Amino acid sequence: MDGAARKLTQTVAPSPVTGTAPPALASVPQPMPARLTIGLVRRWLALHRGELRALAIGAISLALFLLAWHLLTKYRVTAHVRFVNVPSPEMVLDSLMRVTRDNKFLMHVYLSCRRILIGFAIAATIAVPLGLVMGRFRLVREIVFPVSEVLRPIPAIAWVPMAIMLWPTNEESIIFITFLGSFFPILLNTLHGMTMVDPVLIRAAQCLGAREAAIFREVYFPATLPHVFTGLTVGMGVAWVSLVAAEMISGQFGIGYFTWEAYSLVQYADIALGMICIGVLGLGSSALIRGLGRLAMPWAKK
Repeated sequence: MDGAARKLTQTVAPSPVTGTAPPALASVPQPMPARLTIGLVRRWLALHRGELRALAIGAISLALFLLAWHLLTKYRVTAHVRFVNVPSPEMVLDSLMRVTRDNKFLMHVYLSCRRILIGFAIAATIAVPLGLVMGRFRLVREIVFPVSEVLRPIPAIAWVPMAIMLWPTNEESIIFITFLGSFFPILLNTLHGMTMVDPVLIRAAQCLGAREAAIFREVYFPATLPHVFTGLTVGMGVAWVSLVAAEMISGQFGIGYFTWEAYSLVQYADIALGMICIGVLGLGSSALIRGLGRLAMPWAKK
């Protein structure tokens, strides 16, 4: 055996003590944790590319809006629309820092959210089953639909005097107006969803021996859910509009009352703060409903 072959034999030969190969050949290189982490991050970014893009565009849009607001108020622009008395973003931020140290403002926000929750929950509990029944049975639709169409165009402000006469306390009258604001969008969207159900699915369920309750549970309700959540989202927005109108006229607490009181006291920064607070609360509540809709309808994500 020549020298090169003898040297190779000595390299791969087992150790006389342990009987195993040298460590250099016994161990297999393991993947680096950093490389694995980078791969997971890239995969997550690829899966959520559309959401991240929408988030980035939304952040840029809000930044441009704040910049335009700042410039218009800083230079007191007056081009038919007057920005002389409009508070700047810095003034609104200072107002926010001031009122957050006062429990009274937090009480306003809490009471408005409480009224929204109660009124909206009652409206959804009544409107969704009623819309399902109206869509399934023509007689019920012929009885309820004309009354709802007469009451639906009446604005929330017009309901305030009647609500004060109907209910013994202002709190109940405000919740009633909030209920009315969210009730009709939920009812109409649910009814529209029932009319859009494919009749072939109904006949197939009947041919398989499904009874009325099973058809409602397995066919009508799942097919109507997208329209139901659309009505819930629209109803939440109208509920906030109705609530603020009621609080401005007959309320003593709430974010609507806070905004109207700021106008009466000529506190312009508090007016803008109240408006922004209403918008943020409305956005958050609508986003919560959309999130619940995605959980309830995983098949409709696309």
